[in-house]
Amino acid sequence: MSAVYTTDEYGRPFIIVREQDKKARTTGIEATKAHIMAAKTVANIVRTSLGPRGLDKILISPDGDITVSNDGATIMSQMAIENQIGKLLVELSKSQDDEIGDGTTGIVVLAGALLEQAEELLDRGIHPIRISDGFEQACKIAVAHLDKVSDVIPWSKDNTSDLFKCAKTSLGSKIVNKCHDQFAQIAVDAILAVADLERQDVDFELIKMEGRVGGELADTALVHGVIIDKDFSHPQMPKEVKDAKIAILTCPFEPPKPKTKHKLDITSVKEFEELQRYEHDTFEKMVQQVKDCGANIVACQWGFDDEANSLLLQHRLPAIRWVGGPEIELLAIATNGRIVPRFEDLSREKLGSAGTIREVTYGTTNENMIVVEDCANSKAVTVLVRGGNKMIVDEAKRSLHDAMCVVRNLITDNRVVYGGAAAEISCSIAVEQEADQVSSIEQYAMRSFARALDAIPMTLAENSGLPPIETLSHVKSQQTTLGVSSLGVDCMDTGVSDMKEQFVFDPLISKRQQYLLATQLVKMILKIDDVIVHKADEQ
Repeated sequence: MSAVYTTDEYGRPFIIVREQDKKARTTGIEATKAHIMAAKTVANIVRTSLGPRGLDKILISPDGDITVSNDGATIMSQMAIENQIGKLLVELSKSQDDEIGDGTTGIVVLAGALLEQAEELLDRGIHPIRISDGFEQACKIAVAHLDKVSDVIPWSKDNTSDLFKCAKTSLGSKIVNKCHDQFAQIAVDAILAVADLERQDVDFELIKMEGRVGGELADTALVHGVIIDKDFSHPQMPKEVKDAKIAILTCPFEPPKPKTKHKLDITSVKEFEELQRYEHDTFEKMVQQVKDCGANIVACQWGFDDEANSLLLQHRLPAIRWVGGPEIELLAIATNGRIVPRFEDLSREKLGSAGTIREVTYGTTNENMIVVEDCANSKAVTVLVRGGNKMIVDEAKRSLHDAMCVVRNLITDNRVVYGGAAAEISCSIAVEQEADQVSSIEQYAMRSFARALDAIPMTLAENSGLPPIETLSHVKSQQTTLGVSSLGVDCMDTGVSDMKEQFVFDPLISKRQQYLLATQLVKMILKIDDVIVHKADEQ
């Protein structure tokens, strides 16, 4: 900290402290433009990942872990972004992922395009607040237009073809598009198995994803039951139990111990033998209590030593130990069992039931898993994802989660708009037409909003290797002349621009959320005009 000694006109001394050395300050349009530049830089990173032909990104963590993904939320969350405005975009994609589960890349690209347009308006001398108001009006028009052009897709438990098509659209841009149909069917079956159709709600806690390296993506399967990443506690226990009655315990197979600190002094062989006999009798009693209640298999949250293990084998009672908390809960839900905290509380009514519980070995690595099938409660499923390496398994899990979220959204609200940027082009035309009716300065912001929406089809065309401006103008003119709002960018080069014929659907709630959240964020960034950064003390 620097200071200057000086005197006033009467000769009285005082010190001027230059504290501003510690602060960096940016104000006005300069601050807004700095924010826009930071946000555009972040948005341009994920821009090339948009659409079915989008490219993947490789992210390497400080520990050397590698993630390969083209999922917007994953890319954004794994990047170490220091800039505060850049972090807002990360939060934007995260909120879209938490609420909707899909469309995380599109929302960041849209926010980046809106900010790019806002920068041009600022250069023309339009006040940030007027730009915000224009964007807000345009967003309302776009969201209202989405409702107009949306279609209701009928579905039922017996007729899931439309849900299947929407899941396929979500998976089109992912690494798993080699097994497109299989993964889409798994997503639909998994959601319908656990969905509460009366409340139109889906509990994702009931769907467990288990990954196993080895095999190929096509070996991925949906199990109507629970998979536990453990094996039976003793290698000589039977590998399969039919008509299983399962005791689910959270108490350990060991003699009771005082809660306080304790010490046991053994001074003779006789006392040691007594202790040994007491332990043996305790184990015998515990095993007998399990047998008496009618259980023929035990799942225990804790471990047990070799003596308890051999006793369980002698009594022909297969056991699984060290089962994790979430797995214990899922097992209890699936088998309609109760989690029992003490051996004394065991009773026949608290046992879970399953058709078969079997141990499965994968490959030559001697890695085992326990599969619990034909459960009493069918509302718990597990997806076992296979893949050639850990990166593919992780990306396949993320892709499946996105597809499941799409199906969940359609169960909540079964209205769809058409993909391939058909909805964006249609909304862009509607906003431009409305802007012509506005006499105030906001009309410029509304037209800029329409141009920002056009950035999505242009990016799609660019990522698919098509000429962006030519493709956009062709589709736009067709939509205007024919009045068909389902015409979009033909990314897969099939020769058909009608997304209705290509079965490219997007849930309406996903698209609406994208517009609302992106506009909110851009308004917030435009309202910041002063940044004061406190620098650390220079040692």
